Amino acid sequence: MAVPDAWGPEEMKAQLVIEAPEGVSFSLPLAGPGSRLLALAVDMMIVVAASNVIEKVFSLLSLLSNDLGGALGLVAFFVFSTGYGIAMEWGWRGQTVGKRMLGLHVVDAHGGRLQFSQVVMRNLVRAVDMLPAFYLLGGVVTLFNAKFQRLGDIAAGTVVVRKQDLRVPDLESLLGGRFNSMLSYRHLAARLRQRTPPELAALSLEAMLRREDLDPASRLRLFGELAAKYRELVAFPPEAVETLSDEQYVRNSVEIVFRPRTALVQ
Repeated sequence: MAVPDAWGPEEMKAQLVIEAPEGVSFSLPLAGPGSRLLALAVDMMIVVAASNVIEKVFSLLSLLSNDLGGALGLVAFFVFSTGYGIAMEWGWRGQTVGKRMLGLHVVDAHGGRLQFSQVVMRNLVRAVDMLPAFYLLGGVVTLFNAKFQRLGDIAAGTVVVRKQDLRVPDLESLLGGRFNSMLSYRHLAARLRQRTPPELAALSLEAMLRREDLDPASRLRLFGELAAKYRELVAFPPEAVETLSDEQYVRNSVEIVFRPRTALVQ
C-alpha cells in the first residue's frame, strides 16, 4: 500500500534525479515528511511493543537494584530500536515494516548500491535526530532539506524514495523475442529478479529504450557498466553467459526483471 504525501503539492513533485553514464538519467519520487512520519509511527509501535516485553524481563533485576534494572532497560531499548532499523533495512533492501506498508525505500543518494555501512550510520544517528524529543531535530532538518533528508540520511548519504510503478513498454518489440540463455537456470533467474534494486531496473530499461540514440563508444561503455552491476548480483554458469555481449546480458536481465513470473516459466 503506497500512500502519497499530504504536505502540499511541492513535495509531490520532489524527485531524486540520478544522472547515469552517457547521458541516460532517471528519477525517483522522494518521500516527504508526511509518508515518512506515518512509516515511523508504525515502526515505533513495533519498537514500543517489543520494549515493553524487554522492560518486563529487566524489571526482575530491579528486585536486586532499581538503578541496575532501569539502566539495563534503557540500554536494551536503544540496542533494540537501533538494531531493528539496521536489520530490517539491510535484510529488506532499504525497508522496515513501516516503510514497506507505505511503499518507501532507503536508497543511496547518488544512485549506487545501498551499503551496509550506510544502513548502520543512518540508524546510529537516529538517536541525534530524536532530540530533544519526538524527532524534533530530525523533523526540522527534513523540512528544510531539498531531499527531505534527516541528519542520519545526510551522514550516511542516503535518501528515502516512494515506490513507483514503472510503465513497461511492449517487451516483445523492445527485446525482440530472442532466446534468453539465462532463463535455463530458473533458480538463478529468480535470484536476480529478487536482488535487482529498483533504480538499476529503471536505468536498464531506460538504456534499452535509448540505445539507438547513443554513439557506438558511449553505448559500449554504458552497457558494460550495467552488465557489470548485474554480474555482481548473481553469477550465472559460464556456458549460459560467456557468448553474450554486455548489451545482450543487460537485455536478458531486463527480460527477467520485467516479464511476469508466469511468462518466465518454460
